[in-house]
Amino acid sequence: MNVTDIIDLVKLGKASAKSHMRNLIEIAAADGNLGTEEQRLLEYAALRNNISRDELKTIQANTAKVKFEVPRGDREKFNQLYDLVHMMSVDKNVHIEELRLCEIFAIRFGYRKEVVREMIELIRQNIEKWIGPKETMDAVVKSMKVYE
Repeated sequence: MNVTDIIDLVKLGKASAKSHMRNLIEIAAADGNLGTEEQRLLEYAALRNNISRDELKTIQANTAKVKFEVPRGDREKFNQLYDLVHMMSVDKNVHIEELRLCEIFAIRFGYRKEVVREMIELIRQNIEKWIGPKETMDAVVKSMKVYE
């Protein structure tokens, strides 16, 4: 792997992280109210994805400029879906539009439409029990056929 390949991978990773932030912002705003808990979760997710506060503000100001990217790899897809479900439920009030968006993202990530609702509910229940994404992914994979 040469230097150009490494730079391309970093750029792709940054694009995927920005796409993830855009998706989280869409979920957070779906109920018409970006609450304190949702903003904190956005900031935490940005930090975990090496997105600065200024970059987050820029993404929030104009989500349309950020291209949707399908996460690469099963673990990354699941981690992003886990974050989306967490955003949906962080304010303890699951709005139907937030749920619909989570379902759309899950399907776009390649999960089977037939199991998406059940999968999201299992993720939501595990988040309430403070069970992390790795353990939740293991439980989901064991209990249902998630990929097409």
